[in-house]
Amino acid sequence: MKIAFDAKRAFLNNSGLGNYARTLIKSLNDNYPDNEYLPFTTKISDNDFKKYCDANKNISIIEPQHFIDKKLRSRWRSYGITPMLNEQAVNVYHGLSNELPFNIKDFKGKKIVSIHDLIFLKFPKLYPYLDRKIYAKKFRHACDIADEIIAVSEETKKDISELYFIPESKISVIYQSCDEGFYKSYTESEKEAITKKHNLPANYLLYVGTIEERKNLLTIAKALKDVKDIPLVVVGKKKSYYYKVKEFLEKNKMENRVIVLENVSNEELALVYQLASIFIFPSFVEGFGIPIIEALISKTPVITSQGSCFPEAGGPNSIYINPSNSDELAVQINMLLNSSEKRTEIAKKGFEYAKRFHPKVISDQMIVIYNK
Repeated sequence: MKIAFDAKRAFLNNSGLGNYARTLIKSLNDNYPDNEYLPFTTKISDNDFKKYCDANKNISIIEPQHFIDKKLRSRWRSYGITPMLNEQAVNVYHGLSNELPFNIKDFKGKKIVSIHDLIFLKFPKLYPYLDRKIYAKKFRHACDIADEIIAVSEETKKDISELYFIPESKISVIYQSCDEGFYKSYTESEKEAITKKHNLPANYLLYVGTIEERKNLLTIAKALKDVKDIPLVVVGKKKSYYYKVKEFLEKNKMENRVIVLENVSNEELALVYQLASIFIFPSFVEGFGIPIIEALISKTPVITSQGSCFPEAGGPNSIYINPSNSDELAVQINMLLNSSEKRTEIAKKGFEYAKRFHPKVISDQMIVIYNK
């Protein structure tokens, strides 16, 4: 079978949708090497994923070749890919990040799209007007034209069905996974090296994610006032919301209790998770919540939000709080910090739950869809 992907973010996005695309393509190739895989991208970044593709003869990276396509790369992605799919006799084209080419109806094979969330419809105030308009056009077109929709959670499937009036029979739920590096056991010397490199404290709370309003880092900052003697390590890209959090910390003389790390590699991040005492993810809304899975796999106890997709990611043994209630969060943090037995129990059960998200499990489910 010849399977092609919209893999722009696999090459150009270091987190989120990029991780989803890279992990899926690598796992499919590792577990089903008899297929031919064609990742389409507007541009190639010389990263580890490119090196992986180059090392596997059944993976062929495809990017714009003609002068006009190189000048108008976005247009090529929307209109130029489809004729190439037919030329290459592709069987299945999978849009990995919420969209399909606008002329994909001319493709002779089957069309699949992964939809990660419809947050821009449910919480429009979180997105600029122009972004909402672009997403609305692309997401709706992809859902209407696709032969099959992959939703990354039951919550997302429900949103697609209710907001776009798509029959549930057209939507399959296949969860996201994370890089296999998170499943590795690291040596004490490797842990010491990462601790020294990032100046990590001996014990710390951890938050991972873009520092933006819906991720709700401010609630953790407020909870810190009632949690003694442990710092918070934040791994994520700073957006304008970060300065609101910074202002709160400075006003309450707590800026020294928060360490912000940027540009952390996946391997380094796995170690940062494993060394943390508790992972906290009080987001208001997500499509799924990969950081929760990364923490569970790292055997780090998780505190996250009630409702939405969070119980799907966190399982029955994580701790769930009202993301607007910093007092409740502080109580749960203190409870875990005061009980090593409870932390161990949650971590052990969380790791067992997270086995369902292993890359091979996910690729096994995806190959069933392709074969169908």
